[in-house]
Amino acid sequence: MTHLTESRAATAHPAVPARLARSWHLVSGLRLEDAAASRADAVVIDLEDAVPAAEKESARQAAARFLDDRPAWVRVNDVTSPHWAHDLRVIGASHGLLGIILAKTESAADIERTALALARGAKIVALIESACGLEAASEIARQERTFRLAFGSGDFRRDTGMHDDPVALAYPRSRLVVASAAAGLPGPIDGPTLADSPDRVSEATSASRALGMTGKLMLRSAHAAAINEALSPSPAELAWAEATVEAATDGSAIDGSYLPTLARARATLTLAADLGLARG
Repeated sequence: MTHLTESRAATAHPAVPARLARSWHLVSGLRLEDAAASRADAVVIDLEDAVPAAEKESARQAAARFLDDRPAWVRVNDVTSPHWAHDLRVIGASHGLLGIILAKTESAADIERTALALARGAKIVALIESACGLEAASEIARQERTFRLAFGSGDFRRDTGMHDDPVALAYPRSRLVVASAAAGLPGPIDGPTLADSPDRVSEATSASRALGMTGKLMLRSAHAAAINEALSPSPAELAWAEATVEAATDGSAIDGSYLPTLARARATLTLAADLGLARG
């Protein structure tokens, strides 16, 4: 497949950089009015699970029209699907395309094949949704065109028989966190929470954050606020980070065992600054 026309989306600058985006709103290509109104850090037009086969082409064309006017990400079908090449052909040159999420990524070769059909700077998020994908997570993360990893928790559970339980899914989530860190990528994006309650969403997102995940897919617009808050430093964390850095500066805590704590404090303050969060 030949290279598609260079995207002009590089000139678009979302409020939160994609490497730090917390809430990733999956919106069906058949219901793009939801995308226009989304408050998520990243809007993802879904051409995969949210669109029946008979309506794939209509969704692609709707996505292309949307991207003519506004920036967004697009989830495309996996490389083994007959829809994959058509997805890339229709949306790959759109000037509003911020990047793609590649469904059911199972190898670095999947990323490489997809990259060949996109503009050189286009970002690719690898969605890990199977046991094979998880086993290949490190090589996928190290592929030069991989931007972030994401966890397709629903399909992963169907593939492995695992229960939707934080303890049961701690291993695959941690595996993606370690693979991302080793490859120098931002923290991975967790799968969506299906519960309607903001408290449940916040609880699930906090559990993801504790494992080192820094983003979360979502299916409902109302979840954005809870996800963004749970994946951002709280006022208490900022106060702790400032006090920790200050203690190191005045020499009151200087032994080597303090260095990991100091690194975490500095990272917390940097993240807050990058997200535009006020201190104090």
